[in-house]
Amino acid sequence: MIIGIPREIKKDEYRVALLPVGAQLLVEDGHTVLIEKGAGHGCGYDDVDYVGVGAELVDTASEIYNRAGMVIKVKEPQAEEIAELKDGQIVFCYFHFAGSRELTEGCLKKGIAAVAYETLIDKNGHLPLLTPMSEVAGKMSIQEGAKCLEKPMMGRGILLGGVAGVAPANVLILGAGVVGTNAARVAAGLGANVIIMDINLDRLRHLDEIMSANVTTIYCDPKAIEDYAVKADLIIGAVLIPGAKAPILIDLPLLRKMKKGAVIVDVSIDQGGCCVASRPTTHSDPVFVVEEIVLYCVANMPGAVGRTSSQALCNATLPYCRKLANLGLDGFIKENQGQAAALNLRAGKIICPAVAATFPDLA
Repeated sequence: MIIGIPREIKKDEYRVALLPVGAQLLVEDGHTVLIEKGAGHGCGYDDVDYVGVGAELVDTASEIYNRAGMVIKVKEPQAEEIAELKDGQIVFCYFHFAGSRELTEGCLKKGIAAVAYETLIDKNGHLPLLTPMSEVAGKMSIQEGAKCLEKPMMGRGILLGGVAGVAPANVLILGAGVVGTNAARVAAGLGANVIIMDINLDRLRHLDEIMSANVTTIYCDPKAIEDYAVKADLIIGAVLIPGAKAPILIDLPLLRKMKKGAVIVDVSIDQGGCCVASRPTTHSDPVFVVEEIVLYCVANMPGAVGRTSSQALCNATLPYCRKLANLGLDGFIKENQGQAAALNLRAGKIICPAVAATFPDLA
């Protein structure tokens, strides 16, 4: 199979979808690996690193899309990349279709086989290709939120951990999955008062046992969200329904009740966001203000730490990249139901039930 790795063109995206060692192993498996010039520069991997292990360096992304039977990316295809896609081409990356009708329609029209990192399930029922980036985003959410609380960033002028004689910030985390758990650890380590909410009581019991004393677990219902949101200095939106649009947990009336200068970091923005006012932003222009609340909604948070993120991502994706290339799409999805769950679109049809439920008129 000819496998192509284009340079990521989403704004402020510095990750690469395949490390040189991954290219080496795919070449050893008998495949041809095409790498666009400069694809690894953002995270410290030079073109010679890929050429040295047998990859073929190409000048343009167009050549990759014209020649490759499978394209491996990090982020969803951008408009100019969608124009280059070919019917039947396998594209393996983060898609988050529920967050964008335009993306979904574009990929449907092109007839690609969209294999999504975010819906692939392992034998334990986990999301192994989403987990590493959720770990990064969870940790980053607190450091970015702490920065946004500073007055020059339009925040309340609060130090997250406080100092002697001054109370620390109140942090509310909506969702106790991988993002929420990592956010809670970092916030607690900095000395904040942390509330973490979820509807899974078993998960809350587990976190109650392992977290420090300044982390409190609360069952998530509308009344509890309101009670704690109005007290919060920083809210982390860490809600996930795999493949589906994120539920709105913070509506406009609640936004208006919050402390002025409070910050919302909506990590759920890839799936549409859990705050009614959320809209995607970039690292170059990360925040905006609604009702005197600062919203940080960067849609590719791990892209800012491209070196760490690329290594973590490729550690997780490489075994599946090799399997998909070696077995072909049909063999890959037939091997087990978890891998089949990664197939979101094929031949102009929506395969993933959660995406179909988000866009019933396209299904």
